[in-house]
Amino acid sequence: MSGERLLIDDCAIATVDGSGTEYASGHILVEENRISAVGEGSAPSGLGARRVDCHGCLATPGLVNCHHHLYQWATRGLAQQATLFEWLVELYPIWALLDEDIEHAAARAGLAALARSGCSTSMDHHYVFPQGVGDLLEAEIEAAREVGLRFQPTRGSMDLGESRGGLPPDSVVEDVDQILAASEDAIDRYHDPSPDSMLRVALAPCSPFSVTPGLMSEAAQLARRRNVRLHTHLAETGDEEEFCLEKFGVRPVEYLAEMGWLGDDVWLAHCVHLDEAEVSQFGRTGTGVAHCPSSNARLGAGIAPVAALVGAGAPVGLGVDGAASNEAGELGQEVRNALLLARLANGPRALTARQALELGTTHGARCLGREKEIGSLEPGKLADIALWRLGDLAHAGVEDPVAALVFGPPRPVEILLVNGQPVVENGELRTEDEHEITTGLAKVSEKLASRARKPKG
Repeated sequence: MSGERLLIDDCAIATVDGSGTEYASGHILVEENRISAVGEGSAPSGLGARRVDCHGCLATPGLVNCHHHLYQWATRGLAQQATLFEWLVELYPIWALLDEDIEHAAARAGLAALARSGCSTSMDHHYVFPQGVGDLLEAEIEAAREVGLRFQPTRGSMDLGESRGGLPPDSVVEDVDQILAASEDAIDRYHDPSPDSMLRVALAPCSPFSVTPGLMSEAAQLARRRNVRLHTHLAETGDEEEFCLEKFGVRPVEYLAEMGWLGDDVWLAHCVHLDEAEVSQFGRTGTGVAHCPSSNARLGAGIAPVAALVGAGAPVGLGVDGAASNEAGELGQEVRNALLLARLANGPRALTARQALELGTTHGARCLGREKEIGSLEPGKLADIALWRLGDLAHAGVEDPVAALVFGPPRPVEILLVNGQPVVENGELRTEDEHEITTGLAKVSEKLASRARKPKG
C-alpha cells in the first residue's frame, strides 16, 4: 500500500464523529497523510487511487493510548499478589538498573504490541532516570520512530525519596533543578507542535507519593510557559489517599487543585477513588482521565467512575498502563474491559459499546489535546485508521459490527494506517521484524533480571 492516494472500500465504518455517523458499507479516501473523503457505498470512479477491498472489515479511528510505562515490558510477571505500594517497593530497585539498551528493546516490544492491537497513537510516562546509563527518553523516541506510531512521551520525574517521606528509594529520585532543566531540554529537542506532528512532549511528575509540592508547582509553570500538557498519577488507591491526608492534610484531588493542576491542559492516570464533588470538578475544569481498567483490576485498586466522569463532561481516555501491571499490554482489550468494569460497577446501562469505542478514540484524542487532528474518521483529519476483520469464528454472526468488535474477544487489527502509512497489514507488523523484537526483549529482560539478582556491594 502507498500512503499517497489510497481508497479503502466496501467496509463498515464507525466514524466516531460528533454525530456518531456509521455506514454499513462505505469508503474512505486517503491522500498522503490525511482523510479526504468518507462516505456511503462505493467511491466514485476515476479517483486514481489504489483500491483496497476491505469487505468484511470494520473501519474505526486508530486507538489512542493515554497512559503507559514502556520500560516495564522488561519486568513483567513480578509481584503478582501485591497492592500498588507493595508492587512499587519490589520493583523500584529493579528499575534503578535500567539502561539505554533495555529501554529501547522494551519500548519497541510495547509499541509493537500496541500497533497490532489497533493503537495508532501512544503516550509514555517515563519517570525513572538512573545516572550514567544513556538517554532513556531518546531511546524510546527512536523505538516509536522505528515502529511507526504517533508518539507523545512525557518527561516524568521523582524528587521525593524515602529519606524525605516518599515511597521510592533515594537512588531513583532526582534534584528539582536537574528535573526542570531536563524537562525544558526535552521540549526543545523533541516537541513538535505542528498539526500533523508525529512527536509531542508533555511533562509528568510521577505521583503525590514520589514528588514534592515544589516540583508539582514548578512543573506546571514550566509546562504552561512552554505550551505543553501536564500528566501525573492520581487517586489510584486507598493507600495514596491516606498518604495525601497524612502528608498534605487533603485528599489527592484537592491537593492537585492547590497546586494548579486541574484544567483542560491536564490529564490524570487512574482516578479510581473520586467522590461525586470531585467528578463534577473534573467536568467543570475539563480535566482528563486515563482509565486503565486491566491494570486497576490486576492490582486490585478498584473501578474508576467512568460513566459519572463522562456524564460530567470530562474526557476519559484509555490506558494500558505499565506492562508490569498489565502483562498483556494491548489497547484493544482495554475497550472491552472498560465496558465490562463500568457495567460491573453500575449495571448494564452504564456504558454502551459505542461509548466504550469513544473512550479509546475521541476521548483519548481530547486527553492528549489532539481532538482536531485524530480520534475520528472525518475529512481533513490525519489518516490514522484501524481496519478490523470480523468474519472469523469469534465474531461472525454478530449483525452489529461495533458490538462484535467491543463485546467480542480482542483480536489483532487487520490493517493499521498511521499518518497514511501502513504499520500493520494482514494482522502483522510491517515496519519491524516481530521475531527480532521478541528476541531482543527476552535478552534485555534476562539482562535486567540478572543484574537484580547480583548481590550488592
